[in-house]
Parts: sequence; structure tokens; C-alpha cells
Amino acid sequence: MDIPERRKCLESLLNVGSYEISQEDDQSVRNLVDRYADVEQNFPEELKGTALPYFIDWLLEKVILVEIMAESDDDAYTIFESMNDRGKQLSPTDMLKGYLISQIDVSERSRVNEVWKKKILSLIKLGKEEESDFIKHWLRAKYARGIRKKEKGAPKEDFDIIGTTFHSWVKGNRESIGLNRPTDFYDFAHTLFSHFADEYLRIRKAAQAFDDELGVVFYNADNNFTLQYPVLLAPIRQKDDLETRNRKIRLVATYLDIMIARRAINYQTLNYSSMAYNMFLLIKAIRDCSLLDLHNVLKQKLFELDSDFSGTKDGKRHGFKEFELNQWSKRYIKHILARITSFIETQCGEPNRFPEYVDKERKDPFEIEHVWSDHFEEHRDEINTLEDFRRIRNRVGGLLLLPKSFNASFNDSTYEEKYEPYFGRNLLAKTLNHKCYDMNPKFNRFKEESGLKFRFHKEFKKADLLERQKLYKALCEQIWDPARLDREANA
Repeated sequence: MDIPERRKCLESLLNVGSYEISQEDDQSVRNLVDRYADVEQNFPEELKGTALPYFIDWLLEKVILVEIMAESDDDAYTIFESMNDRGKQLSPTDMLKGYLISQIDVSERSRVNEVWKKKILSLIKLGKEEESDFIKHWLRAKYARGIRKKEKGAPKEDFDIIGTTFHSWVKGNRESIGLNRPTDFYDFAHTLFSHFADEYLRIRKAAQAFDDELGVVFYNADNNFTLQYPVLLAPIRQKDDLETRNRKIRLVATYLDIMIARRAINYQTLNYSSMAYNMFLLIKAIRDCSLLDLHNVLKQKLFELDSDFSGTKDGKRHGFKEFELNQWSKRYIKHILARITSFIETQCGEPNRFPEYVDKERKDPFEIEHVWSDHFEEHRDEINTLEDFRRIRNRVGGLLLLPKSFNASFNDSTYEEKYEPYFGRNLLAKTLNHKCYDMNPKFNRFKEESGLKFRFHKEFKKADLLERQKLYKALCEQIWDPARLDREANA
């Protein structure tokens, strides 16, 4: 094959034995360099030196190269899709690209191919399988018409099929997507693909690194809510300007943020299989919506949620009243404590440290800290059983988020011993100490304007812990206030 983009690489590997990859090189060139390195690394020692010429003769004798000629573009696509039995299997992304390009006028193919290579490379740099994930999210956001019903034996529908064989789904649903003429394929594979790949890249980057503009996307990613991506793409239209796109993303992400918090506090599952059906219904409801319509739909959806911080509408779950630390809730409690702490701090003019609070890779990561040490005997005067002690000790109101080193140093200490050190920590911990309320105008102003019942605690008995539980609930109701949707829509 004489492919100009690969010539420089192959000549360098042949004549020099190495090749320096540049920004312009596509994935095929990178694969060539990587596979050459594999040969270098794994080539047997016994075949080097005097044995090498004999091995070359044997290889030339045993390996046969066959040229396959395709008489038409359709034949070329069929060959591309079906014949790769030996070596790495073609991915759905490869097969979708091959199909789309085969349907485009010859004069436009190189342009589409370049766009695909550029965008796919950007997606691959973002993370493993990001290119196929993007295509799934895009197709589900914009074209899926159905999802498997919650009935035993129900057949797979668009949403489900796209998740496994999206290349076949596109080919089988070309008319419903609007792919009827070569120009349609060009618009889809060039213009729309490029536009939504860029949007997905922006959203994923916001999910990986906190950004003030799209910070709420980062919050949902910290909760590992991967279903947010097709939902965020659903209302975005090609004609939307950047400000409109950002506002749509923030509106949808804010709705998801509130929904996730309410479900977590009521111990309602947030796993993929349980949430996919409702998220698909949301996708259909907001697909290609204007800002005004999007705001109205999300407000209605929020009203229809079956839970809030006080519990579920059927009365079976009791929200914050019974929210405590356990194996299931641990990850959500860490997120909630980080949000509460960063909320108080930002309201007092301090920087947003949420990314720091949830960063597991930092040198001294933050961990959940029990205000009470694990000594039942210290609370026998007000708690009757060990089971009750453990349950109350694990209530959110008795928890903080502090560095691992602090927890290790004060793990077995009494509240009285930790009272002063707490003042040297983050603002949520400081509020336990009387010094936080002395000569602290920004915090005191926030306390007064918010109406939140902060107070210091010289001792931390059962009543104090339950009082903090109510304070944390009030904080959560402000952080996840439904009025955020109105503020965003009217910004």
C-alpha cells in the first residue's frame, strides 16, 4: 500500500530504525510505530546475529501477501467490514467510518477522512474507548427512538443496540436518521460528527478537570454518573452559539445534580441499569429543545421526582433523618461533605476547593472523619446499646472531611482533644469551634443572610450531633435548591 501519510514513518523505520511521532500523525502511524517497537522488544535472541538471514529466508518463503482488488466502493466497504479475521478485529468505529465514507461522493471523501482522523485522535487522547463512547452518546442523544421496556423478555430497541453495534444500527436506520443522498452522508459524517465531537470533548474535559463555566458537569462525574453525557448532548443544536450551549449544559447538569443528591440521600439506586430507562425518557423530552422549553421541561421533571431531602412521596424512605455512613452511602457522603464544605467556603469568598477534597491522588487525600471516636463507653449516659451508638455515630451530622494525616493522628481522640485542632482545618470543621464566630465578618454575614443555624459546640453529645444533622440538611437544601434552574435560565 502506498499511503502518503505513512511513507515518512515507514522510510524512517526502514533506514533509521526509529520514528519520532508528531502531533500531525494519525492513529495508523502511531500503531505502526508501536508495533515496530513490539517486534524490537519481543524478537527472540536466538534469531539475531548469524541466524537472522536464515530466518529472513524462512519468512519470505512462508508468508504470502495477497492483494485484494475491489471493483466498486460498496465492495470495498464490504471487504473492509468483513475481512479482518487475522490480526486486530475492526472496531465499530472503523466500520461506521468505512460505511459512511463509501456513501459519499469520491471528491469529498478525503475531507471527511481527515476530519474523522483528527477528531478520533483527540478522543483517543482523552481516554480509552472514548471514540466509541462518544458515538454511542451522540447517536442515543439525537436519534434513538426506543429503549427495551422493563418487561421480562422484551426485545432490544435503538438505545440498547447502539450500545453494542452502533455501526450496524446506523446502516439499518439510515432513512430515519435522514441519510438518503450522498450529501446527507457528507453532512452527517463531516459537519454533524465534527460539531458534536467537539461538544463531547468540551463536556468530557469539564468532567475530568473542574472548570467554573461547567463545574456542575464535574460534580456529576465525581458521582460516576456516566449517563449524563447523552443527556447533556440531547438539547444541543448545531445552530446554538457557545453561550446557549453552555447554558443548556448547565441546566441539564444541574437537574441531574439535584436528582442524584435526592436519590443518594434516600438510598435509591443510581446504577446504570436502573437509571437508563428514565434517562432515555429525559433525552426524548429535551431533544433539540430551545432554552425556554428546556427550562420548563426540567422544572416539570424535577417536580415529578418521587423524593427530596425529607424522604420519598410514598413515605417509605425518610431522607436526611436516616442518612448515615455505610458501605453503599460512603462515596455519596464524601461527595456531599465536599460540596457542603466548599459551598460554605465559596460563600465566604474563599476559592472552590471541591476538586481538592475529592482528589484521591493527592499526597494527603481527604477522608471522612467521625467527630465521635469509636468508644461506646463515652456515651453510655445517653445511648443504651452499642447498635444505637454506631448508628448515631455514623449520621452525617457527626462527620467531617479532613486530611488522612489528621484522621490518623486524632483517630482515637475525644471531642475535647480535637476541639482546638478542628479550628485549624476547613471551614466546616472550624464552625464547631467558638473562634470561628469571633472577628469573622464574612462568615457571620453568610450565616445571617443564609439563615443557617450555625453555632459552636464546646461538647458534642447526641443532641449536638442531631442538631448538626439538621444543619447539614438545611445546607443541602440550599446547595441543591431547585431555584438553581430558574437562576440559570434567567442568567
